Amino acid sequence: MAQLSVELPDGSRRNIEPGQTALDVARSISEGLARQAVAAKVNGQLADLSAPLQDGVRLEIITLSSAAGLEVYRHSAAHLMAHAVKSLFGAEVQVTIGPAIENGFYYDFFSENHKFSPEDFQVIEEKMESLAQANLPILREEMGRDTAIELFRSMGEDYKVRLIQDLPNETVSLYRQGDFVDLCRGPHLPSTSMLKAFKLTSVAGAYWRGDEKNAMLQRLYATAFPDKKELRAYLARLEEARKRDHRKLGKELDLFSFNEEAGAGLVIWHPKGAMLRTLLEDFERREHLRRGYDIVMGPQILRTELWKTSGHYENYRENMYFTDIEEQSYGIKPMNCLAHMLIYKSQKRSYRDLPLRYFELGTVHRHEKSGVLHGLLRVRGFTQDDAHILCTPEQLDGEIKGVLRFVQDVMAIFGFEYEMEISTRPAKSIGSDIDWERATKALMSALTDSGLPFEVNEGDGAFYGPKIDIKLKDALDRRWQCATIQCDFTLPERFDLTYVGSDGEKHRPVMVHRVILGAIERFVGVLIEHFAGNFPLWISPVQAVVLNVTDNQAAYTEQVFSGLRDAGVRVQKDLRNEKLGFKIREAQMDKVPYMLVIGDKEMDSGTVAPRHRSGKTLDPMTPEEFVQFVQDECRQFH
Repeated sequence: MAQLSVELPDGSRRNIEPGQTALDVARSISEGLARQAVAAKVNGQLADLSAPLQDGVRLEIITLSSAAGLEVYRHSAAHLMAHAVKSLFGAEVQVTIGPAIENGFYYDFFSENHKFSPEDFQVIEEKMESLAQANLPILREEMGRDTAIELFRSMGEDYKVRLIQDLPNETVSLYRQGDFVDLCRGPHLPSTSMLKAFKLTSVAGAYWRGDEKNAMLQRLYATAFPDKKELRAYLARLEEARKRDHRKLGKELDLFSFNEEAGAGLVIWHPKGAMLRTLLEDFERREHLRRGYDIVMGPQILRTELWKTSGHYENYRENMYFTDIEEQSYGIKPMNCLAHMLIYKSQKRSYRDLPLRYFELGTVHRHEKSGVLHGLLRVRGFTQDDAHILCTPEQLDGEIKGVLRFVQDVMAIFGFEYEMEISTRPAKSIGSDIDWERATKALMSALTDSGLPFEVNEGDGAFYGPKIDIKLKDALDRRWQCATIQCDFTLPERFDLTYVGSDGEKHRPVMVHRVILGAIERFVGVLIEHFAGNFPLWISPVQAVVLNVTDNQAAYTEQVFSGLRDAGVRVQKDLRNEKLGFKIREAQMDKVPYMLVIGDKEMDSGTVAPRHRSGKTLDPMTPEEFVQFVQDECRQFH
């Protein structure tokens, strides 16, 4: 029989025998490549290594060193975990879905009788080890839809039956390893023995299909790496993340709290937390005024008719709260753009007036499901550093680039690196194809001209326009979505916003929606975890604490405290009759940047002895010199 030919990524061609697979090709290139191979791309589509190749296909071998390879590895680990759970608990547990996710994978299980807990983790891991060492082949099988339904029904796997019933395909794919079978499109590793290092990390609740009206499932989270060294490094980062958890530190540092009596997802800011966000908000106001923005404020509720005009009622209603007042329906604002458009529309505008940049620290409310609420990172009431720029089409490019520079400047101040992606038109949207194309091109062009690399996130734009999402990288190399730039040709048309051009005719402005920090609550949560609560001096709620050694220095300590406070230093005092070491340790636990120790020597010389929270001591200085020291360190942010 004639040989077949496949094309490799470098453009070269390799002849193979009929029936040979991607794994055969990998072996023919090198044994090392074959050992690292986990899957293949055939004509751009992921496939199992065992799939026979056809003549003329383009072939790429996927290895563990790639993101796609690691995803296949973790997806196979999810099946291994489900296999272990079924082996241990049998018909008592039903399997549902188990995808790979960033940094790991999860699998959702349904059980009326067994409640998973961390005590189960070791038993499940030991069973996974046993199944991995058994070197079970992972085999793909295609089956008719009705036959597959009967198979899973006979196994008592009702959720798999539901999944198949919702599929339009007449044929579905299954994967078998030993006595375990799962519905899956694949691809998977060739064998369980390739799974070397894995760890269960947590258990949580999750609704079937993400709908709170459906049954509650149990979600086991885990991670997997190609070797134990990488797994240990990841677990160390995970432990560090637990130490930095903003919910834990928020309580320890007395920054904020949540109270079910007040309502889920609603933040209660304590004095130190309120001071922290006030400092951030003051910083924001200064930076926006410096860049030509006007500060505005809109109402918390607006008539529902306005939300219908904007398209929010049709496309965003499930995330909004509504109320009736004197038989008139109002929507509590989830966004700030409507009031800003009403400000623009309040008078006749000329092209000479543009661009107009309206900035508001606007508090909004959105209905987030209780299952996704997460400390400050996902709440129902939050404040955005929201701005809307209304400009001519000719000014659009410059305005987008101006926002990009703003983002760059601010992220540099906080020491954040970041990545950018453009989110394009979602399935649920408003506006014409032409306007969406113009808006998307404007964002891409501004990024390209600015020399900023970006990825494309298909279908994840706002319903009224595409957007640039800026993802911060924190100290643990985690990504956080904060800043956003959205380009909108649609809402100005819906609200009939116009300006008089140089030709004396009416024209339609373009609107740029943008946030720099994003939600203040979320940004504070990110800051807490990034700095582990050790805030830079300029945004520390408390910059210094004055400590006396004995009661003999109490009067002088009070005098120093009052002087620092009057000079604008955020200072506390600790005059308790406790040992100095105890008071210093407490101040360090509170992560106060400086402790000003006052003993007889300092009292006699009219000085203080500053000690940094790191343990480093500064030379003695007068209170006035310490004020100057603080002001100098904070000056660049004021």
